[in-house]
Amino acid sequence: MEKNFILAGFGGQGILLAGTILANAFMLDGKNVTWYPCYGAEMRGGTVNCEVVVSDTEVSSVHKQDTDFALVLNQQSFDKFIHKVKSGGTIIANSTLVESIKPRDDIHYVFAPMGELAGSLGTNKVTNVVSLGVLSAATGLISKDKLKYAIEKVLGEKKKELLPLNMKALEIGYDVLLSCTK
Repeated sequence: MEKNFILAGFGGQGILLAGTILANAFMLDGKNVTWYPCYGAEMRGGTVNCEVVVSDTEVSSVHKQDTDFALVLNQQSFDKFIHKVKSGGTIIANSTLVESIKPRDDIHYVFAPMGELAGSLGTNKVTNVVSLGVLSAATGLISKDKLKYAIEKVLGEKKKELLPLNMKALEIGYDVLLSCTK
C-alpha cells in the first residue's frame, strides 16, 4: 500500500506543522514516510503545501504526479490542487473558506467547516489540527490515537501547554465527519 497526500493552505494556517504531525503519526504506526514542504517567500499569507507519501514498503518517490488525498484549507488551494487528485481519490476541504462545489464527478468530496470548528474552541490557529481529525475519519488510514501521540511528540515539552487544545481540536475534527457533505 502506497498513498500520497497533499496538504495545502496559506501561510500561517499551520500546514507544514499538520504535515509533520501526519508524517510522524504514520512513522509511529510503523510505515515508511516522506514529507516534502513547498512554500513561497512570504512568511504569512502566501501559498504553502506539503506532500506526505506513506507506504508499507520503501517509498517509490517523494514528489508524485497526482495524489490520492488532498487536504485544502482555502479556496486558492482547492482550485490549484483539485486537478492533482487521482480519479477515485478524495479532496477534503475547509468549507469555512472553500466553496462547496464539485467540479469533477470522478473524485470524492468531504467539505467540513474546519475554521468554524476551530473558532468554537476560541482560536482559528487549530484549524490545521481539526483538519487532521477530519482526514483521519475520512480516510481510515491513520488512527486518531496515532495522531494524538504524534501531536505530543511534535509539540514536545516546550509546547506542552498547547496539548489540551490540540487534542480537543483533533477530537472535534474527527467527530464532525458524520455531519459533513460527501
